[in-house]
Amino acid sequence: MLLRLDRASIADRVAALNARYRHHSATAVLEHALKDPELGQVALVSSFGAESVVLLHLVSVIAPETPVIFVDTRMLFAETLAYQRALADRLPLCDIRTIRARKTEVDFNDPDGTLHQFSTDACCAVRKVAPLERALQGFDGWITGRKRFQNSDRGTIEFFENEGDFRIKVNPLAHWGREDLEDYIVNNALPRHPLVAKGYPSIGCAPCTSPVKPGEDPRAGRWRGSQKSECGIHFVGGKPVRNTKDNAL
Repeated sequence: MLLRLDRASIADRVAALNARYRHHSATAVLEHALKDPELGQVALVSSFGAESVVLLHLVSVIAPETPVIFVDTRMLFAETLAYQRALADRLPLCDIRTIRARKTEVDFNDPDGTLHQFSTDACCAVRKVAPLERALQGFDGWITGRKRFQNSDRGTIEFFENEGDFRIKVNPLAHWGREDLEDYIVNNALPRHPLVAKGYPSIGCAPCTSPVKPGEDPRAGRWRGSQKSECGIHFVGGKPVRNTKDNAL
């Protein structure tokens, strides 16, 4: 049952959680997020992208019954769809949910599939943000794979965030580096996304993702040539939600 977390309590709860788990491991944070009734109903949102297998594997070990939400924008690489199916078959996850935008909304906003050429924000809003928001309406919180090293906008995220005073966001891998992810993948013999070997350290929709050159920001290939760095699922009111020293979140 969905917990009725009042608006005032979410900020306090997030601050307390971050203070309590500041020096804990990703596993400890994940166990708390998945098993502590104070957080209510929580889902994992996964892109099944370049680094997703780490968090998916952790969840499959700790709480395989956790709902896993995968947004199929219908513009993903064929390799991503194949990888998603392969991981779904391999990992003992019991509740993987593939969601898509409503056909009526896509037909109205992007009838010929070219919206991304004119407004990437509008395309993301229709194909990813809106369907995910609908899918999350039955949950008190959600787990993400965001990490501080990925880009400057994510450099201050903490384990727990207040998402607009209505939901808690959990980032168990916030403090992991690339070497931590690599070690985990190797030590657990996990399969890699096939596009990683082709120069894609961050993978989104095919029309808006390009290979990254050595030395570039890992997310430089996302919406290359624009100021855009996020699809919008981590925004509230048009602004990214993240922790700062001047904010209790």
